[in-house]
Amino acid sequence: MRYPGTLDEAVAAWLAARPGSRREGVAGLSDRYKAGRNSAGGDLVAYVASRLPATFAANAKVFAEVAKVLPGWQPRSLLDIGAGPGTAGWAGLAQWGGTTDVTQVDTHASFLQLAADLNAASGLAALEKAKQILGSVDQIKQADLVLCSYMLAERPETDAAALAQKMWTATTSVLVLVEPGTPQGFTRLRLARERLIKLGANLVGPCCHAQACPMMAKDWCHFKVRVQRTREHMHAKGGLVPFEDEPIAWLAVTRLKPTLQSARVVAPVVHEKHEMQMKLCVNGEIRDSRIATRDKANFKRFRKVAWGDAVEVDAGN
Repeated sequence: MRYPGTLDEAVAAWLAARPGSRREGVAGLSDRYKAGRNSAGGDLVAYVASRLPATFAANAKVFAEVAKVLPGWQPRSLLDIGAGPGTAGWAGLAQWGGTTDVTQVDTHASFLQLAADLNAASGLAALEKAKQILGSVDQIKQADLVLCSYMLAERPETDAAALAQKMWTATTSVLVLVEPGTPQGFTRLRLARERLIKLGANLVGPCCHAQACPMMAKDWCHFKVRVQRTREHMHAKGGLVPFEDEPIAWLAVTRLKPTLQSARVVAPVVHEKHEMQMKLCVNGEIRDSRIATRDKANFKRFRKVAWGDAVEVDAGN
């Protein structure tokens, strides 16, 4: 996993200038999240060492899914709401290199200052001239691509739909929301989804339909993104393996007219000796699909499908 431009070097230099153990700070951040508080006021160095890589990986995965659905689309302007150090925007620039106009919005001056420092060392013209706004979603301007990453979960559940509506108003093409893959993160996205559909937004993903969400009881729609750990990241989190899996929930909508696959795989695919099993969300229903190895055509078609993939299915699958 590499950040665009020279941001890998910029982040490494920023951390190197602040030596010492990160583990206490990482534990403190974890406690803040569990208590429903945000990362502002926590240990900024611990945040950069531990959360920044996961946030980038999560957003990069989501943007890759958006690009599959909108293969010819290229945003010129990008608005990052709740930008923090700017990480979600980095993933946007990595996916859509033609973006030239970046605006970063956050309510915390410490995060915006860090973003400004990293922008200056990024080697990317779009970040070097990025505009910054210290304030709330009420102060945003319009952009082709509007991002809001890991922010809704820090706000009351009752705010989710109204905040999504404000962000949609600022969106000229695509709005992307990314949240922790927890029941709380999913609930906020489900509420945002309901409001956005009523406003006429077209779904990009992960939903392949505009019907009522079928995952509203004990289950919740989420996926996992594998994060390749740097040595700094492993040390900060006390990790013993060179990766971790970040659970995420996401929602992308557009003013364009996308063509969607008919289903999304919403759980890990199970491979057994004589069959594979997939849990699919299809047209507002959850369907358990079993494909026998003797069904050679279908088995070959689906055998590499993984949790989170969008797939085309027929009535028999």
